[in-house]
Amino acid sequence: MTVRRVGRGARAASPSRDAVVVEEPLEIRLAGEPLAVLMRTPGDEAALAAGFLVTEGILRGPRDVGAIAFCVGAARGRDADERNVVDVTPSVGARVERPKERSFLATSSCGVCGKASLDAVFVRALPVRERARVAAETLVGLPDRLAARQVVFRATGGLHAAGLFALDGRPIDLAEDVGRHNAVDKIVGRAIVAGRFPLAKSVLLVSGRASFEIVQKALVARVPIVASVSAPSSLAVELARRSGMTLVGFLRGRSMVVYAGAERISRARTPIPARAAGSRARRRRPAASRASRRRGRGRAPRRKRPSRPSRGTRRGKRARPR
Repeated sequence: MTVRRVGRGARAASPSRDAVVVEEPLEIRLAGEPLAVLMRTPGDEAALAAGFLVTEGILRGPRDVGAIAFCVGAARGRDADERNVVDVTPSVGARVERPKERSFLATSSCGVCGKASLDAVFVRALPVRERARVAAETLVGLPDRLAARQVVFRATGGLHAAGLFALDGRPIDLAEDVGRHNAVDKIVGRAIVAGRFPLAKSVLLVSGRASFEIVQKALVARVPIVASVSAPSSLAVELARRSGMTLVGFLRGRSMVVYAGAERISRARTPIPARAAGSRARRRRPAASRASRRRGRGRAPRRKRPSRPSRGTRRGKRARPR
């Protein structure tokens, strides 16, 4: 895309090329009937659809997800793309819970709110009983590992990211999207397609704030630990506490804020090397050495200075007797 970069002073700049993230609608159909339209970054449409249907409770689990296919010839309009319409066929005997509305729109920044939604999620998904533990040193290193794998973000600067990590910090999966909830759905959908669902012994890290919908999706996927580099919402904290999850916010640098489930975070007590602890401080002497110095011991005897001759004996002269 051609743009004009303007710096200080608002001087006219010559045209230059810039990369802009793509945002397009994705229509999800369930058994041929329109269900939802998601504003997303193209890619991994099958995983996004599967993850969305399961984390929103429309399908109860991976066994209810049958065939996923693009709707050939369903796209309409001059600029329509057949990749923007995907149809999910539930498996035989699947329990489908359609929303009250015939269809709904989910934008790249949308979310759900309200006490009724919280109660509904809590009833549908049981609390997390996983006794997973992660070291604090491992958590503080995850944001850098996430940023190192955000290829599209480095080119555009306009994407959210969600990363799935093992309890030892090993990266498992990463997804980028204009919507942080879409990124989580893609990770969950990939696990469903690959047969790795549920995601019990793992940590989910999101690049933005931890909203209610992020915690909700992690709860359905059975992720015990959710972390974000920004702040959580009040409903997210309430849901995490009621569901037995660990919620970490402001995971930046060497610090974090634990809002729920602090028992899953362990702090390794390792001695600090002397060089690192006192690189700038003056090296302290042993206590015994300081004490002996105060008592006048442990020090070489001072040499006695010779007494100065009297004025009369200077220059070889003797004092006259009086």
